Amino acid sequence: MKELLKLQDVRYEIQDTKIFEHVTATAKMGEVIGIIGRNGAGKSTLLQLIAGLIVPTSGQLRWLQSTKVAYVEQESAHFDTLEVTANEADLLAKWQVPDVLFSALSGGEKLKMRLADGFAQNAQLLLLDEPTNHLDERSTALLIEQVKNYDGTIIVVSHDRYFLDEIATKIWSLEEGELMEHSGNYSSYMAAREHQRLTQQRAYDKQQKNIERIEAQMKELTSWSQKAHAQSTKQEGFKEFYRVKAKRMDSQVKSKKKRLEKELEKVKIEAVEPEEEIRFSLDTNQRVGKRFLETKSLTKCFEQRVLLKDVNLIAKFGEKIAIIGTNGSGKTTLLKILLGQVEAEGEIWLSPAANIGYLTQEVFDLPLDQTPGQYFYKETFEEQGKVRNLMKHLGFTPAHWTAPIGKMSMGERVKCKLMAYILEDKNVLILDEPTNHLDLPSREQLEKTLAQYKGTLLVVSHDRYFLEKVTDSVWEVQNKRIEKKWRNSAPSQADDKATLRLKLENERQEILGKLSFLTAKDKDYAMLDQKFNELTKRINELK
Repeated sequence: MKELLKLQDVRYEIQDTKIFEHVTATAKMGEVIGIIGRNGAGKSTLLQLIAGLIVPTSGQLRWLQSTKVAYVEQESAHFDTLEVTANEADLLAKWQVPDVLFSALSGGEKLKMRLADGFAQNAQLLLLDEPTNHLDERSTALLIEQVKNYDGTIIVVSHDRYFLDEIATKIWSLEEGELMEHSGNYSSYMAAREHQRLTQQRAYDKQQKNIERIEAQMKELTSWSQKAHAQSTKQEGFKEFYRVKAKRMDSQVKSKKKRLEKELEKVKIEAVEPEEEIRFSLDTNQRVGKRFLETKSLTKCFEQRVLLKDVNLIAKFGEKIAIIGTNGSGKTTLLKILLGQVEAEGEIWLSPAANIGYLTQEVFDLPLDQTPGQYFYKETFEEQGKVRNLMKHLGFTPAHWTAPIGKMSMGERVKCKLMAYILEDKNVLILDEPTNHLDLPSREQLEKTLAQYKGTLLVVSHDRYFLEKVTDSVWEVQNKRIEKKWRNSAPSQADDKATLRLKLENERQEILGKLSFLTAKDKDYAMLDQKFNELTKRINELK
């Protein structure tokens, strides 16, 4: 494949804060490159550099041929839809995006409109920033198909493990301010990374044992030398013999020291850095009654479009409810109706004991000009210390305390919004796509936290795995109605298929991890390799 772009020792800083440095990588024609990394690692910044929206602090981007670039950003408060090309119209129809104003579309529909615009440009290089956020399962499948059939090169930022496994031919991982390049998909990279970390740790342990061995010998020789010097002052008639012996011991100790120093200079292996831990903690001790919410004959129309009709719902305090449905079915609208932000026909009763925290999909509704220090202002040093400690547990650095929120990544903004609820005692959390923009460690920790949360949850999400971890019932929005289901009820054939596929993918990932530590000569390699291929075949049959 011909080379399209070279990144050569690229460094980028914001107000003297290093985002990344020594970034060197190559993009070739026809590749699909997945950029991964923690929130704030600089993934979106790297896309903006390639798109020419910002310039590097040092280093260069070398274009090896004339290239048209299209860029679909992560979020957009506004979007110009005045001119729609034929290609774009075909994609909008395929993705079932209604012909209404951009502001009237759901989060998923807005994203699909921007994706259609990006793909329709037929650029040699297409940049996608978190393209699966907000998308339902069907839309994600269509996006995967669109990516696989694309003629040009695609560079995509994503935290979606399944999506990256399906489409990526190469991974760029931003870790500790530097870029690691790997040929293969996400699972392949993670297996190789784990193998590299294990190899490094083994080499480090071996080096430490070698150092301990040489230092023990030095200690022993030093002891002999001291003993020899002591004897040279006591033994009458043999002082010269013991003095020469003492000098010889001194010479051996010096020789050993030099040998140790040379060994350390030759190969100095660093200990493996432990993975950073992200921690959330949500508590509520408020006393409440049984009933939290009730609706009767709830109906909502937008102009000629009927979203919800005669919806009757009851929810009790302590329930954890997943709200699911296709893009544009009315999930976010339902939340806004329940909170009184959007008017609708019918009756709504909400318990006065409900102390609600509402996490919206929006990432522009924070005071972007303020710093966390201003936004989470506390009067006492003790309270400020609590906020700073929480920021540290969420993966923020001291520099974030004085940096404007508007300079943060989208994932860091979501964490800022979550911080507000962690610092307050909310007995009801209404979360609209809470895992959008979050890196994988943050998603996993949020799963654990919400699973232990004793309050009431209403969660809109397209992440089936996440919902199965944190909710116990489902409100499915379909055909303008809402049907309530319990997780322990008999699943549909589609649900059975999706659950089986998830189970098989987890098994395959576990086997891949074991294979990464073996070679073809190991006795278990052939058996595990056969099992891996069998699982891959079964997973493909379920697609």
